[in-house]
Amino acid sequence: MTEQALETDAPYLRPDLSGAEAVVEVHDLVTHYGATEILHKIDFEVRQGEIMVIMGGSGSGKSTLLKALLGLLRPTSGAVRLLGEDLNAVSDVERTKLRRKMGVAFQGGALFSSLNVLENIMLPLREHTSLDLNTMRIMARMKMQVVNLSGFENLMPAELSGGMIKRAAFARAIAMDPRVLFCDEPSAGLDPVVASTIDDLILLLRDAMGMSIVVVTHELESAFRIADRICVLDQGHVLMVGTVDEVKASSSERIQNLLNRRTEAVELDPEEYLRQLTAANH
Repeated sequence: MTEQALETDAPYLRPDLSGAEAVVEVHDLVTHYGATEILHKIDFEVRQGEIMVIMGGSGSGKSTLLKALLGLLRPTSGAVRLLGEDLNAVSDVERTKLRRKMGVAFQGGALFSSLNVLENIMLPLREHTSLDLNTMRIMARMKMQVVNLSGFENLMPAELSGGMIKRAAFARAIAMDPRVLFCDEPSAGLDPVVASTIDDLILLLRDAMGMSIVVVTHELESAFRIADRICVLDQGHVLMVGTVDEVKASSSERIQNLLNRRTEAVELDPEEYLRQLTAANH
């Protein structure tokens, strides 16, 4: 099935975010898996109407940070505040209310295979509202129109292309008009042309609906195109938070290695290597 181009006006102008309120605040965030510290005193904020890209290599802590931002992983210390509320200090009832103000577009789409496209998009409305069925259908169709999926409501997920699955996932994520949208690797597994339509969609959602959007990705071209600011992670540390131009101009060797896809030489102490080998046998 062929992809349809989104009807967008290009080029996009980056918004003036000076003075915009923070909708996501991360302060001194530390997380562990068992005894291993994964995130080390993470600090950054996401402003109203901003697209913040979280970027880093494999194992940098991107997925762990996303889980903490969604309130799925309780931090060892520090705080994650969503719309002014500490996700880990509020009651379960209040945390559920906060989550209704966020949307999540999962990496693989995570559509339910037994539901058609319209039913998938309606699911959050069924779970979290008491609207009548006809109203939910109208709202879901409106979101399908936003992501350029009108006319495909009766198709099953198995009948969709990769890009259409991603767009259906976005429609479901925005079904309840969230203030903050989280996107996990939105361009992963897509060819460059289709990936570009997903970038267009993210920009459209920010511009047309005024959402703040957090995008976790390792795709440099996509990050540079959509980001208002980029948070660069490396081994659980924030190397910098800055605009695209600031990141590109960074003097950090690690950041330049990431941008230019250069591997870092690892110096291995022979005695330490021998110790690791012998320890594995005990």
